[in-house]
Amino acid sequence: MGVVTRDVCTDAEETDAEIISRMHGDPAVFDAIFDRYYPAIHGYASRRLGRDLADDVAAETFLVAFDHWRRYDTTQHSARPWLFGIASNLIAGHRRAEARQYRALARAEHADRDGHDGPADRIAVRLDAQAVRARLAAALAEISPSDREVVLLVAWADLTCEEVSRALEIPAGTVRSRLHRARKRLRAALGGADPTATGEDSE
Repeated sequence: MGVVTRDVCTDAEETDAEIISRMHGDPAVFDAIFDRYYPAIHGYASRRLGRDLADDVAAETFLVAFDHWRRYDTTQHSARPWLFGIASNLIAGHRRAEARQYRALARAEHADRDGHDGPADRIAVRLDAQAVRARLAAALAEISPSDREVVLLVAWADLTCEEVSRALEIPAGTVRSRLHRARKRLRAALGGADPTATGEDSE
């Protein structure tokens, strides 16, 4: 359940806004946006819903984006928040599947403990990591969907609070308050640890 690596354009590459602006003359250039962000969107959806549903959510994210590209605010150089906002809306339609994913991860701790043999030190490290993932999954299942959305966009999609604000179309202050509340709940459930912590801390 690691953090998604941010896609960063080099100075020589076009910005996302420049690519989308060129779609007026050639809609096929949208392929560059797809290539640039599909792995990150798919990886995020997979962490939230599992691989099978992630295929559908990632594909639909780019279909929706292509259908609505004319509405894109080209003053925003990066399309990353826009795309993750679309993906978040689609994921919200699969809340039961997401809950099942977290329950499965939480149960995995016990299955892992029952099914392994081998060098004791290596197994102990693996089981400790699995236990943290299991407790994190259980804790994520318990917090409100709106708070969970914010903390996972920050931790797993690598968005800043301002980018989450654009993605979800809510005030940045609301993002920070939800993030603070979610992290407080997670730390309480994990004995003070916070696996979702990033370089940007709103507290």
